[in-house]
Amino acid sequence: MKQIATAILGATGYTGAELIRLIDAHPAMRIAHLGAHSQAGKLVAEVLPGISGAVSQMQLAAADTPLPAEVELVFTALPHGAAAESVKSALDAGCRVVDLSADFRHQDAVTYRAAYGVEHPYPELFEQAVFGLSEWARDVITGTKLVANPGCYPTCTLLPLLPLLRAGVLDTSHIIVDAKSGTSGAGRSAKTELLYCDANEGVRAYGLPRHRHAWEMEEWAAAYTGQNIHVNFVPHILPMTRGMLATLHLRGSAPQDWHALLAEAYAGEPFVRVLPQGSLPSTKGVSGSNRCDIGIAVTGPESAVVISCIDNLLKGASGQALQNANIMLGLDETLGLSAQAVWP
Repeated sequence: MKQIATAILGATGYTGAELIRLIDAHPAMRIAHLGAHSQAGKLVAEVLPGISGAVSQMQLAAADTPLPAEVELVFTALPHGAAAESVKSALDAGCRVVDLSADFRHQDAVTYRAAYGVEHPYPELFEQAVFGLSEWARDVITGTKLVANPGCYPTCTLLPLLPLLRAGVLDTSHIIVDAKSGTSGAGRSAKTELLYCDANEGVRAYGLPRHRHAWEMEEWAAAYTGQNIHVNFVPHILPMTRGMLATLHLRGSAPQDWHALLAEAYAGEPFVRVLPQGSLPSTKGVSGSNRCDIGIAVTGPESAVVISCIDNLLKGASGQALQNANIMLGLDETLGLSAQAVWP
C-alpha cells in the first residue's frame, strides 16, 4: 500500500501527540514533517516521552517552516487564530488539510467573530471547508481539500441530538446540555486552574454565560436538520486525564420511541454505538477508542435524558481527524483506528 507523506503542525500538544501515535501505525500514511513552533529544533523524544521508534528522533520544525515537497496531507493541531495561516499555506502548496482548530468550523466569518471575538484572516476559505462530523458528512468530505474537524463538545452533543431533531420529535425551545471533560481538553499549555492541587478532587463549570461551542452546535444542528435551536450548554472540567460525557435533558413527543430512532440512525456505523435500553455509557467504556456510546433513559411522558460519551482526544479530536482524512483520501474510514476501549 502506498504511504501518503503526512505533516502534523502543532505536534507536541495532546492532540498532536495522539496524531503521531495514530499515524505512525497507519498502513497508508507516514510522518514526513512535524511542526511545533515553541519547541522547534528539539527532537520529538525530548518533548514527548511517550513516543518511541524512528519518529522519536525526528527534529521538530517551526510551525511556519515551508512544508517538504513530498507532503500531501497536513493535520493542523494549532490554537484557533494561529491555525488559519498554516492552513492557507498548506492549501496553496497543493496539500489536503484536516484542521483540528476552530478556525474553519463555521459557515461564515460573522458567526466565527461572534463565537471567538476576532476577525477571520481568510473568510473566503469558509466556502470550501467542510465540517467533518464524519457520520453526517461523508459525501462532502470526499470532495474537499479542507476538513474542519468538529470540536469535542459539539461531536459528543450533535451525534445523539441530530437524529432526534431530524425526526422532529424534540421541543427545540428546551435543550439542555450538561457536559464534562477531562483536563486534556484544555490543552497542554500551563494554566493555573489545571495545576494538580487546583484540579484534583474538584469539579468546576467554565465558559459561561455562553461557551463558544454553543454556536457550533446550533449552527450545524440547523444545517443538518433544518431545525433552529438554542442550546443551554454548560461544560465542566473533571480531575481525569481524558474522556467526555454529555448529558442532554430533552423534551418532546413519544420519548419511548427515541431509542429506536437513534439505533436506526447509527445501525452499522463502526464508531457509534447505541447501547441497549436500560444501559448508560461511561467515559471508561470509550477511553482509548474512536467510539461514541449513546444511552437513553425516559424520565416522563414527554421527557428523556440522553447520555453520550467519547474519548475527547480521539473521537473528539485526533481520532475523528484521522477518520476524516481516511474518507477524504478514499480509504477505509476505520483504517488506523480502533473501536475498542483501553479497559480497565
